[in-house]
Amino acid sequence: MTDTPVLRPLGALDLDRAAALHCESFVPFGERGWTRQDMAELLGSPGVVGLLLQIGDTDVGMVICRVLADESEIITLAVRPVHRRRGAGRRLLAVAADHVRAMGARTLFLEVAADNPAARALYESAGFRVSGSRPAYFKRGDRPPADAFVMVLDLD
Repeated sequence: MTDTPVLRPLGALDLDRAAALHCESFVPFGERGWTRQDMAELLGSPGVVGLLLQIGDTDVGMVICRVLADESEIITLAVRPVHRRRGAGRRLLAVAADHVRAMGARTLFLEVAADNPAARALYESAGFRVSGSRPAYFKRGDRPPADAFVMVLDLD
């Protein structure tokens, strides 16, 4: 077993693992966890690619992004809570940006919950800037929904 992080494409055999990563990352915020079927449908959509970050046999994080013409978006970025604040999110962001840039994207968008300052700080430190907001965008189960900040990174 190695401690070297490995990034690889998220494939059909990884759907349950990706769904588990998403649930572990977002259900504590009150969001609905994505299922295997959600992952399959998303990854089967045009222009969508997923990347899985592993250390040894452990799934550390994933990012799923979409490219449409010269714009792209991060649909989700999840890092297992025990691996946060160790560079996994930053690595996933960098690889996603490089990947969509290589596919012709000139901008990379994402939405981040206003009640998640750690994620927003990560994105800002990577060069993203707030370009708008979406009121009550993230559903929080029985709690009030959270607003989202729309953030953008220029890839040129």
